[in-house]
Formats: sequence, C-alpha cells, structure tokens
Amino acid sequence: MGATEPTPRRAVVIEDDADIASLLQVALASQGFEVTIAPDGVTGIERVAALDPDLVTLDVGLPGIDGLEVCRRIRPTTDAYVIMVTAYGEEIDRLIGLETGADDYLTKPISVRELKARVNVLFRRPWRLRVVPGSAGPPADHVVLRHGDLVVDVDAHRVWRDGEQVDLTPTEFSLLATLMRAPTRVWTRALLLEEVWGGGWDETHLVEVHMGNLRRKLGDRRGQARFVENVRGVGYRMLAAG
Repeated sequence: MGATEPTPRRAVVIEDDADIASLLQVALASQGFEVTIAPDGVTGIERVAALDPDLVTLDVGLPGIDGLEVCRRIRPTTDAYVIMVTAYGEEIDRLIGLETGADDYLTKPISVRELKARVNVLFRRPWRLRVVPGSAGPPADHVVLRHGDLVVDVDAHRVWRDGEQVDLTPTEFSLLATLMRAPTRVWTRALLLEEVWGGGWDETHLVEVHMGNLRRKLGDRRGQARFVENVRGVGYRMLAAG
C-alpha cells in the first residue's frame, strides 16, 4: 500500500474584491492551502462553519456585515488563525480587529511576500485548540503546566481555570504557555513578540492587545490580577500562586 497523502490545510478567504481574492487564493495555494473564497460576510460565516478551515483571511470593509462583526461571530466557533485585511491603514482598525479575536493583520495593498511570511510564522506555533465536551481535565500522559487553579494541557492545547475550560485563540494560548513555562520570569513585550510571533517584528502593541484579551478571559481585572501580572514599564509575568 502506498503512503497516505497528507490532508491539505484549508483556508477561507472572505473578500469582496475579486482581484484581491484571486491574489490571496494564488498566494495561499502556493503554500499548500486548499482555498475557498467567500464574497461577503454572511457567506464567509457559513463557509467557516462548514469547512472548519485552518486559516481565515478577513477583509474589514465587507459589504453588509463588516469584517469586525464577522470575526466576532466566527471566533467562538473556530480555532483557525484569522488574519484581518484592512484598506484603511489606521492603527485603530488593526487594534479593534485584534481585540475581536484576530491573530494578525495585513494592510492593503497586500504584499504577497509579507502574507506568506506572516502565515509561516503563525503555523510555526503549536495550535488547533480543540474543545472536547464533557472533559474534566487533561489525560494523565499529557504534558501539563499548573499555576494555582490554572491548568494548561500543552499537548491538547487546552486551558482550565477553577476546573472550567477557558476558550483561547491560538495566539492567546501561545502567550500563556510561554509565561507558564518560566513563571517567575518577567517577559518584556519585545521578548514575547520574538517568542510568539518570531523575529523581525517591532509592533509591541500586538502583544499588548492579545495579552489584554488573555487576561480578561482568565478573569484578571485592572488592579486585581489573579494570574498574569503587568510589571509596569517592563512587561508581564505570572503572579505568584497563592
């Protein structure tokens, strides 16, 4: 019997501009993705639900339901990496996109070289957080990190707080796992950027936005950190477990 062919990674391109959609399709296909195009937000939501993709590129300026709302709707149901695409080039649009659960962003006009580089960085991380209904915790043979009432199953990429599962995006999981592997270390934003996103980046606001999302999901509040501490002017570390 011959070797089983690997299942191709799937991508959904949600983009109403046919030329840009075609550019993205060709670029992602050259990286081994099986690409499906959705011309609007409603169709995009349906195709993400049907195809369970590994990657979604999502235009902010879609007609009808815009990309930010699409991201809000798909993020609770998919563990795909999400790259927002914006024509505006304004930081506020990128930050809002990250706050809604996107992992990264690109600004039009799109550079195919930059797209490929960012996709490669995303897929170098451990990923695919799978929710298993009814599971009470990690299997005995998995690598597990514990910090007080916080439990991270490294092998399954799942997190529990006080016995309840916490749904994280792949980027949020990577940040938390990095912190928990060295819980007494203070991680600067630059170091986290290099560790999670790879070298050659200088956009530390990526760390700040995703870290803010992570801390909210863990139950941390401003001035009332329980798990992750903001070391003013330096970076972040795990708060000493009580």
